[in-house]
Amino acid sequence: MTTISASNLRKRAFSSKARWRTDEIEALYALPFTDLLYRAQAIHRLHFDANEVQLSTLLSIKTGGCAEDCGYCPQSSHFDTGVAATKLLPLEQVLDAAKSAKAQGATRFCMGAAWRSPKQRDIERVSEMVRGVKALGMETCMTLGMLDMGQAHALKDAGLDYYNHNIDTAPEFYGRVISTRTYQDRLETLEKVREAGLRVCCGGIVGLGEGRTQRAGLIAQLANLEPYPESVPINNLVQVEGTPLAGIEAIDRFEFVRTIAVARITMPKAMVRLSAGREQMDDSSQALCFLAGANSIFYGDKLLTTDNPQVTRDQDLLTRLGMRTQK
Repeated sequence: MTTISASNLRKRAFSSKARWRTDEIEALYALPFTDLLYRAQAIHRLHFDANEVQLSTLLSIKTGGCAEDCGYCPQSSHFDTGVAATKLLPLEQVLDAAKSAKAQGATRFCMGAAWRSPKQRDIERVSEMVRGVKALGMETCMTLGMLDMGQAHALKDAGLDYYNHNIDTAPEFYGRVISTRTYQDRLETLEKVREAGLRVCCGGIVGLGEGRTQRAGLIAQLANLEPYPESVPINNLVQVEGTPLAGIEAIDRFEFVRTIAVARITMPKAMVRLSAGREQMDDSSQALCFLAGANSIFYGDKLLTTDNPQVTRDQDLLTRLGMRTQK
């Protein structure tokens, strides 16, 4: 069985070119739970304040009607989920939401649009949003679907800090979840984002019906990107009635925490973010995720179209844990 020593992990924690095999990541998953969390926390403390959490707020600036058939997504036009398609929000409404997020402690404002890929007129309008949010003194992130090189450069010129484009799952499992966009499509968009000089926010979803080998394959794909993403959202599937994945067996909570830990170990300098699924997690599970190396959360009442823990609940949890928010 593949094993990785603690000294080897420490060496990799300072290497920007460490390569990870799927079997090595599976070996991390297989460690006793307390050993895995100990190793993840030790690596986390090499690069971060272990008691500090970065807060991000996510706003859906264009909801529903997406042409993609992602089996987990209530915004897909392929499924009847009760999510109505809307037009792009007006600039003033987006800026009001950003101001509110900043007042509640968020330092990064993320904007998502349910598109397969944006049109040029869309890029012009979202660029105005980026400039407006940047003027408030916040970091900006957008997820708009696939980009061409000109669009990536336009967003960079507008001042965008991060572009989010998740790879979702392991390559070999991807076709069981999505058929309208290939894995290579996603990788090519990430390459364009990097070439334009934008920082990358890229993660995946667990609980799609995959096994541990596929979860390890997802982490390997992320960790072996050159460089690996600066921001890594780990989503726990939120099952929505009407989507093909509604009703499948949920992932074990400890397995989710293990995923956070192996993400931290394999991408030691990344912001590892608790994303979708926090509404279904109790406080103890979230605390274990922080111990495993998560240091960023989406903060606010909604995460695109699904509920997210209330602001007061998050504040209460962080206070009880003695944790601080990043300024």
